[in-house]
Amino acid sequence: MQAEASAAELIRNAAALIFDVDGTLAETEELHRRAFNHAFARHGLDWHWDRAVYGELLRVTGGKERIRAFHTSQQIARALADADIAELHRIKTAHYAELIETGCCPLRPGVAELLTAAKARGQRLAIATTTSHGNIDALLSRALGPRWALDFEAIAAGDDVRHKKPAPDVYLAILARLKLAPSDCVAIEDSANGLLSASRAHIPVLITRSMYFRGDDFGTARFVLDELSEIAAEPKTSKQPHAQYITPT
Repeated sequence: MQAEASAAELIRNAAALIFDVDGTLAETEELHRRAFNHAFARHGLDWHWDRAVYGELLRVTGGKERIRAFHTSQQIARALADADIAELHRIKTAHYAELIETGCCPLRPGVAELLTAAKARGQRLAIATTTSHGNIDALLSRALGPRWALDFEAIAAGDDVRHKKPAPDVYLAILARLKLAPSDCVAIEDSANGLLSASRAHIPVLITRSMYFRGDDFGTARFVLDELSEIAAEPKTSKQPHAQYITPT
């Protein structure tokens, strides 16, 4: 219990909590996999990503990038045009939203409680993710309600930055918008790529293990938990430490 108590203290003392989305807020990857396979079938491709194949492809960040990487690995002579990849991804994203709307993908244990406690403590909330704004909205509109975005002061998605995770770009973008020093924040992630991304921005990281990334190397994370429900979520009445504001250069 000592590790959980220390992790809870790290969370409570942060001026801002920055969340990854897929695998961290909800176990969405199986729905993404199903949506990709749906798109392939609709597009007349005989591709099928089983869990083993998809698990390997998750090392590539970004949906369009995964499609390109898989196509390249098949050593098919005819190049898959950018327009084809964009159309595949459009179909996939639409079907993912349809799957989410069925209510089959709730938030992971402890997430809602952590968000509620953080708001009660006056902490700032942000999202730093590789997924698209549409995917974020599909998930959180269903889980938190249509006004969910009002609770998050800054959101940086994959298409907002030049380089996706494990590059630090999304986290650097969030720091600039929040005008906070890295040490004032905690990143909550589920993968080695996410850990690398936040760490390269010098933000301490708490890992919550997810289905596809449980075997990743999390040796440089501040804490590693199975679920966020392991953290005591009761809000504290003590005043939060003064955050160090910085001016973006």
